Amino acid sequence: MEKSGISRRSFTKASAVASFGILTAATGKAANGKGTIKIGLIGAGGRGTGAVMDCLEGNKDLDLKLVAAADIFEDKLKDPQSGFAKITKHPKVDVKPDMMFSGVDAYKKLLATDVDMIIHATPPYARPDHITAAVDAGKQIFTEKPAGVDPVGVRKFMAAAKKAEEKKLSFVCGTQRRHQQEYVETVKKLQDGAIGDIVAARAYWCGSLPFSHERKEGWSDLEYRLRNWYNQCWTCGDNIVEQHIHNMDVINWVMGGPPVSVFASGGRAWKPTEERYGDIYDNFSCDYEYKNGVFVTSMSRHFNGAAEGVFEWVKGTKGVSDCKDLGEKGTNPYQQEHIDLLASIMGTGPYLNEGVRCAESTMTVIMGRMSAYTGKKYTWEEALNEDLDIVPKDLDFSKSYPVGPVPVPGKKKA
Repeated sequence: MEKSGISRRSFTKASAVASFGILTAATGKAANGKGTIKIGLIGAGGRGTGAVMDCLEGNKDLDLKLVAAADIFEDKLKDPQSGFAKITKHPKVDVKPDMMFSGVDAYKKLLATDVDMIIHATPPYARPDHITAAVDAGKQIFTEKPAGVDPVGVRKFMAAAKKAEEKKLSFVCGTQRRHQQEYVETVKKLQDGAIGDIVAARAYWCGSLPFSHERKEGWSDLEYRLRNWYNQCWTCGDNIVEQHIHNMDVINWVMGGPPVSVFASGGRAWKPTEERYGDIYDNFSCDYEYKNGVFVTSMSRHFNGAAEGVFEWVKGTKGVSDCKDLGEKGTNPYQQEHIDLLASIMGTGPYLNEGVRCAESTMTVIMGRMSAYTGKKYTWEEALNEDLDIVPKDLDFSKSYPVGPVPVPGKKKA
C-alpha cells in the first residue's frame, strides 16, 4: 500500500475540524424528535452490554430502544447466562430473535437494518472496517476505543470519521475522560494557564493482568484468538494501545495535539507461554516529546502482585496538576458520553465528532508500541504513515492463525 502522505500539521488540522466543529443540521428520526431512536449493539461482551446500560440509564427521559444486536459468537447473544441475556430484562431492550446476528459478517447484517444508532464494542482489530461500514450505512455512532491496532487501520478510521462529518453523523468515542466534568474543567484551566506553561508530564497505566483463557476443546485457532482477544497484538494492539490510550489521550488534550516523536522500550517479564498469553508485552516505558520540547514519561504494564497506578500528572512553571483536581465532580462519565452523544444527535447540544481525535490518541500509543517492539525512535509522520497492517484479511474458522513470536527489538521491523 502506498503511504498516505499525511503530515502532523494536516492531521492536527483535520482533528480540530472534526472534533470541535459545531453544526446545526441533524439527521434521521433523532433530529426531528419523531419516533423511537433505534439502537443496534455490535459486540455483545461486557463492555458492549455495559455501554448499552450507560446509554439507556443516562438518557432515561428519551425515547430509545435497543432493537438489534450482533456478535461473532452466537452464544454471546443466546446463552441465558450471558451478559446480553441479563440486559434484555431492561424495559428499553427489545431485541427479537430475527434481529440477533452472529458470525464474521454479523455487523453487516445489523447495519442493513433500520437502526438509527450503533454502539460498537468489539475487540479493537475490527473497529476500522466496522466503523467505515457504519458511516457508509448512515448510522449515528458510539464506539469504544482504540480506533485500531496499526497505522493502516488508524488512517482508515480517520477517513471514516471525516466522512461522518460530511454526512453530519454524530460520532462519540469511549475516551470517557473527555466527558468527565473534573477533567473537562481542569484541562480548560490548565490550557488557560492555571499552572503556567507545561514543562513536563507523566502518564501511567500500571495494573494487574487482564483476562486470559485456556483453550477449550473444539475451539479453532480463530475462535481461541477472538475469545482470548486481549492476548494477541493483532486483536488488541497490546496493553499500551487497549488501556494506556486513556492516559495519553489526556496528555494530548492538555498539550493541544499529538507528540512529535517517541523513543521507547518494553518487554515481557513473566508471561510463561505464547499460546495462552499471546505475543504481547507486559511492560512499556516511553519517552514522548511534544511541541516546545516538552517530554512526557509514559509507563504501561501488567504485573500481578506489583505496585499499581493509573493517572496523569503535569508540571507547569507555576505548579502541578493531576488533570482533574481543578474541577468539580459531575455525572458518571460513562453515562455522560452517551448523554452528550444523544444531545448531538437530537440537535439539543453541540454537534460532536470525536473520531479523528480518537485516531490521534490511538496513533500516539501505537507509535509507542512500535518504538518498543523495534528499538527505533519514531517521529509522528513516520509512525502515522507506516505501511503496517497486522490484521488478517480473511477471518475463517477453518484456517490456522498461529501466535507469536514475541517481538524482539532489533529484529522486529515494525
